[in-house]
Amino acid sequence: MGSFILKTDAANKVLNIELEGSFSQEDGLRSISAYQDTIAKINTQEYHLNIDCKKLNVTAPEIVPLLEGCLAMFKKDGYKKIVLTLENNSILKMQLSRLGRAVGLDNLEIISTVTT
Repeated sequence: MGSFILKTDAANKVLNIELEGSFSQEDGLRSISAYQDTIAKINTQEYHLNIDCKKLNVTAPEIVPLLEGCLAMFKKDGYKKIVLTLENNSILKMQLSRLGRAVGLDNLEIISTVTT
């Protein structure tokens, strides 16, 4: 089961999202609904979007279109910059990089952290 936490840092104009686990279609739809409720209160074009994916599992093939739709939604929302932080997971990094390119997210940065 996937979980998510959304936190708006209005002072620094950052929307922080923390993702964890494996998302089902239902988890994905719940996170999108919560995301849309959150951004209704902010001007996304003034914000950076930071997504912590360190505890996120590789996306199952049937969920990939939903993930791609999320990245397209982030592009449409017009953030100044989008940063995805991963824990040394090359498969997830390739998956997210490919989907980001597919939707034309030019302001996407993917950071891999290594924990010991």
